[in-house]
Parts: sequence; C-alpha cells; structure tokens
Amino acid sequence: MDNLDIFVQVVKSGSFVAAARVTGLSPSAVSKAITRLEQHLATRLMNRNTRSMALTTEGMRFYERYVGILSAVEVARNELL
Repeated sequence: MDNLDIFVQVVKSGSFVAAARVTGLSPSAVSKAITRLEQHLATRLMNRNTRSMALTTEGMRFYERYVGILSAVEVARNELL
C-alpha cells in the first residue's frame, strides 16, 4: 500500500486510527505515510491533532481529483473487459 492509498483510506475512514485498522498498519505508520506524502507534494493536506483530523482546502481538492482519476481508470479497465 502506498502513501496515496493510505491518504484515501484516512479520508474515507475519517481518522488515522480507523485507517490503521483497515490497512493493517499502526496509527504511527499511517501518520508517517501522510507526512511523507505532504513532504513530497510540498503542501499540507490535513490539519491534525491527537483528537481530530480535517482536510485542508488543498487536501480536499487533491482528494477529489485523485479519486476522480481512480474512477476514470476503473471505467477504462471495465471497458476492456
């Protein structure tokens, strides 16, 4: 599972702990994956503290675009079958 997949799972799950359960990773590993993705993109995707997580404007835009791309890829695959 790569950092992008983990990011999508955090957004879908609504928390790092829930995403950790789904992915089989530790909450710390999930947090580190998000930090690596943010560093790679040079932008903050989420505002987080010990109790909550919220997408930044950039994070929401990136999530919506990325999920749209994943959907388009799935449609293309299905057209080949």
